[in-house]
Amino acid sequence: MTTLLPVPADLSASATASPGARAGAVPALLHPFAKPAADAAGFVRMVRGEGALVFDERGRRYVDAMASLWYCNVGHARPEVVDAVTRQMRQLETYHCFERFAGPGAEELAERLVALAPVPGSRVFLTSGGSEAVDTALKLSRAAHVQSGHPERTVVISRTPSYHGVTYGAMALTGLPLNRAGFGRGMADVVQVDKDDLEAVRAVFAEHPGQVAAVFSEPVVGAGGVWPPAPGYLQGLRALCDEHGAHLVLDEVICGFGRLGHVFAGDHFGVRADLTTFAKGVTSGYVPLGGVLVAPSVHEPLSADPTFVLRHGYTYSGHGAACAAALACLDVTEADGLLDRATAIGDRLHPALEALRADGLVADVRGVGALWAVGLPDGVDPVAVRDRVLDLGVVVRPIAPSTLAICPPLVIRDDELDEVPAALRAALAR
Repeated sequence: MTTLLPVPADLSASATASPGARAGAVPALLHPFAKPAADAAGFVRMVRGEGALVFDERGRRYVDAMASLWYCNVGHARPEVVDAVTRQMRQLETYHCFERFAGPGAEELAERLVALAPVPGSRVFLTSGGSEAVDTALKLSRAAHVQSGHPERTVVISRTPSYHGVTYGAMALTGLPLNRAGFGRGMADVVQVDKDDLEAVRAVFAEHPGQVAAVFSEPVVGAGGVWPPAPGYLQGLRALCDEHGAHLVLDEVICGFGRLGHVFAGDHFGVRADLTTFAKGVTSGYVPLGGVLVAPSVHEPLSADPTFVLRHGYTYSGHGAACAAALACLDVTEADGLLDRATAIGDRLHPALEALRADGLVADVRGVGALWAVGLPDGVDPVAVRDRVLDLGVVVRPIAPSTLAICPPLVIRDDELDEVPAALRAALAR
């Protein structure tokens, strides 16, 4: 049941009366992935967090079973992260990393990430988020092929379903047709195949001999429905890329930084990628940051010509406050043993979700580590179920046409975690 708590002292009456919240009003904020015509009164406004819990403007408590949007691995309002960001901002909020400059924390974070990377000798390119990281990986792959004397390698293979972001390059790679509808033709030279179908990938290589630059794959499909890979599939992609001279790109924006029980999912599945994108969990969302682990197979061709200039980067690549947040989150992950906690979450959550399937309330259960989903029976609207679960004080994420995703903070307590399947059971039984 939802617990109604007193409004904290810092949430005054004026604070709870959000601008534009009255019924019939159109909010000033154009919300992402929402109907522009949506009534302002229908939005849930979160104002406070603590660990795996969040509180709305009325003081209502929720178990954040989605780590906000797949990212808050270390939990909300961690003083270690807040203090690290504050210290950095009091000294120097940031300085750019273009050309011969380096901002505070960027080199230290890169060295820390390289030490954790699945591929020895990697380098790091920093971005502001996941979509930028995917676009960066795409451009680095094509640039490396050009520098290696193969400008004809422009074709990129991606999969459906998949989610890689919303910038034009990332959108073109995303295997969700509705995400591309209405935005024009997008980027050329992208070929999509069904997930887990190695023969389809092999056929694309045969149809475009010597022209494929890279294959993009989420280790576990995330926002496309939470689909773990078929046994041997990622290893098969690696073998095909090796055979045909293409780069393997693992999009670990959701899977990285402990979500599957390893710092990187490449280690979890025993696969070494040429490029690994990351974001979300690297800072647990405290400050936006993303990036790409660049293996020697890609960065060595870029540095082979000492006159070559990599004309790519973002204003906030290596932002000082973001790097401080990332370093603090890495410390918290290690100190709290959150890699092991991911496995424990899966071990506790999986049987409870399977009990829902045994009772006929859900049609499918799938996941790995601390990343799970249930498939709903035919005709059951995931948005309607999400709304019922939200009324019971738990946040899950609906994914069309029939999935509810669960991705809790790695710091979630067992009693809080148990509220998730309990709320699902109550909502579905209705």
